[in-house]
Amino acid sequence: MASEKDYSYIVEGKLEIPFKYSAGELGSRFLTTLRDEKRILAVRCDKCNKVFSPPRRYCTFCYSDLDGRWVEVADEGEVVNFTVVRYGEPYQPTDVPYVIAQIKLDGSDTPMLHILGGVEPEQVRCGMRVKAAWSDERKASMFDIKHFEPA
Repeated sequence: MASEKDYSYIVEGKLEIPFKYSAGELGSRFLTTLRDEKRILAVRCDKCNKVFSPPRRYCTFCYSDLDGRWVEVADEGEVVNFTVVRYGEPYQPTDVPYVIAQIKLDGSDTPMLHILGGVEPEQVRCGMRVKAAWSDERKASMFDIKHFEPA
C-alpha cells in the first residue's frame, strides 16, 4: 500500500494571484483627485460633524450615511502612531527599514495609514508634524502620495 509520502512532493515558491477590485464611487473620487489635482478629499458626517480621510461610506461614530458630503483636508498632519518595518519582502513598496505611520491630517478626525520618508526610523515620534511628498507620476492610487516627510 502506498503512503502519503509517496505522492507528496513539495515545490518551494510564491503563489501570485492577480486580481482587480473596485474602489467604489467614494474611493474612486478620492483616488482620481489625488492623481489629477494633488488634493486630499474627505467626507464629513452631517450628524456628528466628524471628518473621514480616506473617505468611507458610513460614519463609524454614529453610523450615518456619508454619501457626497465632500470636504478637502490639508496635506499636512501629525503622526499619531507608527511602526518600523525591518523585514523585507519583494512586494513591499520600499526598502527596509522604513516606517508606516497613522497620520491625522489637519481637518480630519481619523488617521490615514502611509509610509514616512525623509527621516530615519529612530527619529520618528508621535506628534511629529509631516506633509505629503507627491509622486512625479500619479496613477490614482495611495502611492500618488510617495510618502509623508517631516514638515
